[in-house]
Amino acid sequence: MLFIAVLRPLVDICDIMNTQAAIFDMDGILIDSEPLWYEAANEAFMPYCIQLSPEEYAMSIGLRTKEFVEFWLKKYALDQEQAPLIEKKINALVISKIAQKGTVMPGVFSTLEQLKHRDFTIGLATSSPTSLIDVVVDKLNIRSYFSAFASAENLPFGKPHPQVYLNCAMALEQTPSKCICFEDSFNGLISAKSARMTCIAIPAPEFRHQPRFQAADLILNSLEEFDLDKFEGLRD
Repeated sequence: MLFIAVLRPLVDICDIMNTQAAIFDMDGILIDSEPLWYEAANEAFMPYCIQLSPEEYAMSIGLRTKEFVEFWLKKYALDQEQAPLIEKKINALVISKIAQKGTVMPGVFSTLEQLKHRDFTIGLATSSPTSLIDVVVDKLNIRSYFSAFASAENLPFGKPHPQVYLNCAMALEQTPSKCICFEDSFNGLISAKSARMTCIAIPAPEFRHQPRFQAADLILNSLEEFDLDKFEGLRD
């Protein structure tokens, strides 16, 4: 058992180095927006006497806004007829907050540069609406790195369903098994793995201890730890 446990990271690194495309989740991976989503959700829910604790909010990270709202209205036994209005309010608040005070996550620029230098094709697959994708990539000035953007906004199912990742791979003209994904949420991790992709998980510090993230091929503290040269050296 010890022998397998020691070797597993090397197998994961080989999988990573055999990939040809990289697909990034957006919120919590490219931009530090999860605290802003949390603020927006509680502001939009306030008229309905819902105030989510950080632990409650964490349960639904990675869901689309529509599913997020429906989940909490059901949890608090409130009328689902209000869901579209609340969803619209949250999205508007988040777009405004990110445009005003969203900040880049550590290691984003160095990681994108490494992948670009090694001729990876790069995509983005998110549960967030397309309108927010535009705000984020333009605020961070990273649009030129990406060859495809995929949103689950109008899909029949969002994460943890794999469709948004499969759509992104198709747009990149890559086989899913040749894609490496970067995710911060468990719902996103399951989405990527269900698409048969290699997944690097970068959970928020308060969730990193959770055993369920061991389903990832590799766990990093931040993108600052991503080093293709180091991975290649370990593979060789």
